[in-house]
Amino acid sequence: MALPALVLLAAMLIWAVLAAAAQIRCVDAARVGARAAARGEADPAALARSAAPPGADVRVVVDAGTVRVAVDAPCPAPGQLAALLSVRLGAAAVAAREDTLVGGGGGAGPWPS
Repeated sequence: MALPALVLLAAMLIWAVLAAAAQIRCVDAARVGARAAARGEADPAALARSAAPPGADVRVVVDAGTVRVAVDAPCPAPGQLAALLSVRLGAAAVAAREDTLVGGGGGAGPWPS
């Protein structure tokens, strides 16, 4: 009776470690995407998606002075437990836009001028 319980406990602990690693990848992907969008790169969502866990959803919102990147990813449990246990991981990052100048002498304009 104790052996199946120990196997289940070990599987759940391994899943927790994998979920923590996927969460860290979500945070890194959001950061990469926000920095790329702030610099005005062509496709920041693709850069964020490449750093994110598999199956992640990446959203980029560009405002007048900031950019926000949100990354959400599923993390199912291992094996047959995937149908019962699944968590949704996510992270967001905000960065000030670097591709426009705000304030200063000439108002807003492209960066660099």
